[in-house]
Amino acid sequence: MKQLFLLLAAAMLSLTSLQAGTLTGSCVVLVHGILGFDDTNGLAGGLVKYWGGVDQYLRNQGAKVATPGSSAANDLPTRANQIKTYLNTWMPANGCTKVHLIGHSQGGLVSRYLVTNLGYGSKVQTITTVDSLHKGAPMADIVLGVIPSWLQPFANAALSLMAKLLYRDGRPQDVIAMGKSLTVSYSTALNNATPNVSGISYYSYANTMAFADPIQHPIMALTYPITWAGGLFYGLGSANDGVVPLSSQKYGTYKGTASSRWFATGIDHLQATNFEWSGETYFDVTGWYLSIVKNARGY
Repeated sequence: MKQLFLLLAAAMLSLTSLQAGTLTGSCVVLVHGILGFDDTNGLAGGLVKYWGGVDQYLRNQGAKVATPGSSAANDLPTRANQIKTYLNTWMPANGCTKVHLIGHSQGGLVSRYLVTNLGYGSKVQTITTVDSLHKGAPMADIVLGVIPSWLQPFANAALSLMAKLLYRDGRPQDVIAMGKSLTVSYSTALNNATPNVSGISYYSYANTMAFADPIQHPIMALTYPITWAGGLFYGLGSANDGVVPLSSQKYGTYKGTASSRWFATGIDHLQATNFEWSGETYFDVTGWYLSIVKNARGY
């Protein structure tokens, strides 16, 4: 009986160890979207987290995880170069020869730009995008269309100053450049100028809201109708996550949407990263990202 107990205990310890080291050997880089930041310290003294604990969960599974910060409001070249500079130091310091990039929203486009246009293809194994705007976010076209061209420089100066004061990281901010990088026309040009790199696997995941639910989606309920209308106008369809049409989120090998709990009215753009822990009530955030990294690793 004692021997049986010891065997069972050893088996349980072995299983626990296996589960804890599920991602051992993985080098994962979580690339934030617009208005994002490095979750090492977070925003507002660490009180606000972009990834809502996803990074630490993946570390607990054995992965080496980076959440590099870059300009919260700027264009793709600026942000991609900042990510490159960060990785040039982080990768050798952590013994990583290749990384799996997981980009949310504009971060997905930044990841694609990095490997194709900045010669980083040899250092990246996979690119996975989450709720990214590969065909643009019509809401950006609508907002920019409302601001007259003569007013844009003044609006940009004021909004960019606000961003600098909020983030206080010394990085350049350019709100209008950020907005233009999200438009349908820019995305079309980007896709033509940024072909996939041979040898890198591209995956995409998406999410949608069922409707403009102000209870579960207090912020995205305001933007959902605009994205719904813009999606129809630009031929991208009405289904969206509050910011990006579903059809725009699909790229490379499309892996589908997260499975939300029975009472949820979909998953919105912010909940997709568990921003400030906003998503974990409505779906298994950590389990979803674990499956994303496992897919990137090929198991």
